Amino acid sequence: MEDNEPNGMMDFQIVESCFFKHIRKKRWFVPLILIFLLLFFFIYFYRTLPDVYYLKTHHPKRTALMELRLEQAKQHGKKLRIRQYWVRFSTIPRLLKQAVRISEDASFYKHEGVDYTELKESLKRDLREGRLARGGSTITQQLAKNLYLSTQKSFWRKIREYFIARRLEKGLSKNRIFHLYLNVIEFGPGIFGVQAASRYYFRKNVDQLNLEEIVRLTAVIPRPLSISPRSRKRWLLWKCRWILHKLFLYGYISQEEYDQTLPAFKK
Repeated sequence: MEDNEPNGMMDFQIVESCFFKHIRKKRWFVPLILIFLLLFFFIYFYRTLPDVYYLKTHHPKRTALMELRLEQAKQHGKKLRIRQYWVRFSTIPRLLKQAVRISEDASFYKHEGVDYTELKESLKRDLREGRLARGGSTITQQLAKNLYLSTQKSFWRKIREYFIARRLEKGLSKNRIFHLYLNVIEFGPGIFGVQAASRYYFRKNVDQLNLEEIVRLTAVIPRPLSISPRSRKRWLLWKCRWILHKLFLYGYISQEEYDQTLPAFKK
């Protein structure tokens, strides 16, 4: 038996050598395997994307962001009350919609879910700084993140965000996407949607907001957990002046409205 072991080892080495020689001769084999693996990955990736078509006629009861905030509060031994009230798209003031688009996604009605100019600038800055520094997300991408993803900054999340945004754009109208966004966006701890934010911060319904309140509410969208719309912090006042100026520049408000509201945003 001992005399047969070396021969067995030699036979294995011969087979192994022949196998790799065969692989080297068949240069197409490795690329074919890689193509197969990539195809399998993309099929799996696409099939795991959420079905968004039910959103045409149904409002989501909970979003991924809401669930995340509840879990974070639980981990800290706290209870979080979710405030969120659905309102019709027509109920939301036109000026609030204009302010949000100016601040968050001026090209919303022109692009198909992704603003490639903004995305290019975002990638440039990220590569320059070696981290995901600049957002560059459209309203549709923000909705995709709020509904289905986490707040974690990663390239994998951005990839999924991109494809979900494209699916939202194909399955829903622009107004429906904007309607969903305005009803689920975060405005503070447990506060989601423009109606809940209006009631919580200004003690009135969203259709009763004045110009100053609209601007203040819009200004906190990038920093909902760190700044209140009623704050007098320097950053918020600067952001409010910027939005007010843009509203005037685009002709959404008059010179008189601009002049009357501007002092509210000065120190």
